[in-house]
Amino acid sequence: MIELFKLVRLPSTQKIRKIIKILEILEAECVAVPSDLPYSVVSLSCDSFYIEGLCTHLASIYPSDSVITTAVKTYTSALHADALTVGDYRILFNTLRHALYRQSGVQPSEWDLIAPGLRYGTAIPKHDIAALNVSLPYTETQTDAPPPALPVPRPFYPGVYVYAEDIRAPFNLGSIFRTAEAFGAEKLLLSEGCVSPEQPRAQRSAMGCTHFLPWEYCPLEALPADLPVFALETGGTPITSFSFPKHGIVLLGSEELGLSAEALKSVSAGIVSIPMKGIKASLNVAVAFGILMQYWTASLKDSA
Repeated sequence: MIELFKLVRLPSTQKIRKIIKILEILEAECVAVPSDLPYSVVSLSCDSFYIEGLCTHLASIYPSDSVITTAVKTYTSALHADALTVGDYRILFNTLRHALYRQSGVQPSEWDLIAPGLRYGTAIPKHDIAALNVSLPYTETQTDAPPPALPVPRPFYPGVYVYAEDIRAPFNLGSIFRTAEAFGAEKLLLSEGCVSPEQPRAQRSAMGCTHFLPWEYCPLEALPADLPVFALETGGTPITSFSFPKHGIVLLGSEELGLSAEALKSVSAGIVSIPMKGIKASLNVAVAFGILMQYWTASLKDSA
């Protein structure tokens, strides 16, 4: 690992790319270790003193970036309280890495959801490579055409809101836009850690829905206070027996880490889960969201 004093002296662009690589390596190392272990007892590439210095430097470079400064402040407080596990460090590395992608304009690959096989040279089955989108290059086409006008007023269910927290992959966010619009959500709210809906890959999978479905960036503390909040997460009430609210906000977590502890604290109307039987028992976030919207809107039709 490059020494901190050398790292901070690098040219700006080179330094940020180097830090992104360091965070990627550290996060991949954390994935391979039980998340409840104290970081101090695990042999990783650098110790907490190195990470604290790295965080302090990032906060000084981007003092107006709330994602970076909040992550650094939370980490520093917990570090001094000696209460950090490997899982806490993984969240820190993930948050800082994607914040730096956004600040530097560098776009992660579509499959950039830590894949140990890719990081450590393990052979990956062909069907997994296809699923990770690593075999097909993507050509972006920019356009300056104005967004199309709606021929008729857009129909939607009043009070049906969606909150996406730290969705990293553009195709996933675009798919969430398309599904939310198709099922009649009134509005889509995004955390600051989400990839931009204006990103070309997000636009491609949204199929123009970013122009039709109202959306805005919104911190958790600014969610509409008059709407109940429920979460799509593991360990909750099965979707077949969950009592969906007539009006409310559903929280969707990131592909890698799920919903944050802060997001779960804002839940007032329960947690809904999708029962699964397979060996993997895991769904893509956009697919899971589509299943949820089918059940939620069906309950609205039944109540009507």
